[in-house]
Amino acid sequence: MTSETTDPRTGQNWSVDVSGYPVDLPIVAIKPDFAISLMMVIDLGVKFGEHVGRKLAAKFAPLKPDIIVGTATLGIPVAIEVTRALGLDNYVILQKSPKIHLANALEQKISSITSKGEQRLLLDRAAIPLLEGKRVVVVDDVVASGSSLKGSLELVRKAGAEVLGIGVVLTEARDWQETLGSDCDLIQSLAHIPQFSRTEGLTWEPIPGT
Repeated sequence: MTSETTDPRTGQNWSVDVSGYPVDLPIVAIKPDFAISLMMVIDLGVKFGEHVGRKLAAKFAPLKPDIIVGTATLGIPVAIEVTRALGLDNYVILQKSPKIHLANALEQKISSITSKGEQRLLLDRAAIPLLEGKRVVVVDDVVASGSSLKGSLELVRKAGAEVLGIGVVLTEARDWQETLGSDCDLIQSLAHIPQFSRTEGLTWEPIPGT
């Protein structure tokens, strides 16, 4: 037997200009009365990845970072493209899957608005020499609750790095501001997206203040 799952896609899109690159994001229901516009950066093509990499790199180039750190999974292409645009080579990815070589990894617990339950961020101890004493920029696709980014910052700092900045393609709503506290001052983004509630007419509209 197979169980049927309700499709969370609402049939509506939210248009956003990502620093000169327009995209239409599907509005996806998280709860019956609450939805987000979902950006799957891995589905938006090579040109989009190159664009966001160049735009974020331009914001951080004056800081002269030594290395870029990204978070699996959707932060990986962002980290790669920012690294490429800065003319760097090495980058570090914080993993979420407990692969065999991560048995002794540095670990930080996190939660995410788009994933169920508590998750873990894992930093391979073999990557610590790439971070220790280095000037680092942490990047990701979207910051919403801020939990994933906060965990990333804590891991990078445990490894002895100095965090110069945080780069995200999109900021979503405002919850991340309380979570990150003073680290909000480090954030550079390319666009902002709200969250959505359902109207009596069964359409989805931005929640005021988000």
